[in-house]
Amino acid sequence: MNHAALHPAGPLAQEIARLFWAFTSVTGIVYLIVIGILVYALRRRRTTDPGAQEAGAARALRFIGLGVGLSAVVLVVLAVNDFIGNRRLNAGQVNPIRVKVTAHQWWWEVEYVDSQPSLRVTTANELALPVGRPVMLQMTSTDVIHSFWVPNLNGKKDLLPGYTTHLALIASQAGAYTGECAEFCGFQHAQMRLDVAAKSPDDFAHWLDAQRSAAAEPDSDPARHGRDVFLKTSCHLCHAIQGTEASARLGPDLTHLASRAHIAAGARPNDSANLAAWILDPQSIKPGTRMPSTKLSGEDLNALVAYLRNLR
Repeated sequence: MNHAALHPAGPLAQEIARLFWAFTSVTGIVYLIVIGILVYALRRRRTTDPGAQEAGAARALRFIGLGVGLSAVVLVVLAVNDFIGNRRLNAGQVNPIRVKVTAHQWWWEVEYVDSQPSLRVTTANELALPVGRPVMLQMTSTDVIHSFWVPNLNGKKDLLPGYTTHLALIASQAGAYTGECAEFCGFQHAQMRLDVAAKSPDDFAHWLDAQRSAAAEPDSDPARHGRDVFLKTSCHLCHAIQGTEASARLGPDLTHLASRAHIAAGARPNDSANLAAWILDPQSIKPGTRMPSTKLSGEDLNALVAYLRNLR
């Protein structure tokens, strides 16, 4: 999975990489020139001849004046370059897809906005975007300051409780990328990741249609029993599953849980063993998480996992 700010996969990240290399190149050249002059000065032999000293002082003043002038030119060039780069990064995007991102301790709530409520999509810890089309994120936090960062696609943006900030993402090539929280936000800050998938326009449209559908009906007796377990225990008090009575919003929406690559915001791969361990004792996987332990018999646990693995 790609995760590098200097391997841009979109025009906004490319602009940031261009600024980085421009500033690094200029400052590197200036550093070498300064070190070269310093070495030259240290290697020069001192003289006691008054005339030579006076000539050396005049030459030093000319070098200082030249250095000050060149420094001013370099700073102006870098400032103009930075101004142009910021204008490009903050330019308005044409026909963007609008997505609300809400940060929680420690997971991401993602909602695709649509004027028709029935066409909105809510998911968690994953973000899909179509190649070539801008996605405008409207971001906030429910608790502390978080910071959203997908290095391959754009820079960081803080999420502040009570405020909405905006960030555009554009992918120029299909692929899987990693997003993360880049602001220390508590004990499990390091395990607050986001799976980002750039898809072709057709694949993105199919993904969006699939996400709009209600939860799949259980296809086996254990899965049907698992649905009953979910609805009769504390699970439905925190989580929503579209098409069922569960509609809580305290935890991630689980309607299409089985289609996600990871659970617990990237803490573990999404498979049956990890799901069972997460349900029984989430503190052993992610200490400090607000999800409580769930005490279930072996039969009920296996049935619940079978039901959750059916939610694609």
